[in-house]
Amino acid sequence: MSEAKQIALVTGAAKGIGLAIAKRLSKDGMTVVLNTHHALDDDVKQQLSDQGVTFDNLVGDVANEDDAQAMIDSLLEKYGQIDVLVNNAGINRDKLLSRTKLSDFKAVIDTNLIGAFNMTKFAMKSMQKSRSGVIVNISSISGLHGNIGQANYSASKAGLVGLTKTAAREGALRNIRCNAVAPGMIETDMTGKMSERRQKEFTDQIPLKRFGRPDEIADAVSFLVHNGYLTGQVITVDGGLTI
Repeated sequence: MSEAKQIALVTGAAKGIGLAIAKRLSKDGMTVVLNTHHALDDDVKQQLSDQGVTFDNLVGDVANEDDAQAMIDSLLEKYGQIDVLVNNAGINRDKLLSRTKLSDFKAVIDTNLIGAFNMTKFAMKSMQKSRSGVIVNISSISGLHGNIGQANYSASKAGLVGLTKTAAREGALRNIRCNAVAPGMIETDMTGKMSERRQKEFTDQIPLKRFGRPDEIADAVSFLVHNGYLTGQVITVDGGLTI
């Protein structure tokens, strides 16, 4: 199969890291399918077209099992295969653990962890038949080291690490690889909501003295997609924050 014909699905790809990953995989020669919760904005579609990105848009909630299956079925009906799945969709509802509502804990787990499980489950069935495929999960340094005010987010991202390693072991039986990227502080809408004081506190702790860019996470994803001897690994991209 030629590189140009590979099909990559990126969840949560409306903006930020997900959109950067979609652009990078397109640059790598793939047709990218962007999953979004709502239809892509016209300006984003225009931006992608202007950059020569061959793309499609699947609208659906990864946390909903029926939506997840419908999206994979739709992709397979149109393209006949799925070569790469990037589970990037994620939300946060930060609050100290003792003040976190159960509904907020469940909401984050549902999107970040169960969403990745849903998409992996249905994509993997197709990949097993073709005996090839790559899955990359977007975890977080919060899932590896914890973070104040992020019990739900940290738990979901730690769960992704476990899901990654099990999917790697099971996937290897059919030549399917699964890895994860654990970003640190990246310039996104999520970190942009932090106060300037909080952002400076983090910047001071980061050896490289800056937040990362979404395209630097996309670079790591591309590396994991193309290195055929990497599976079950978690690559931390955090400017040295957790050294």
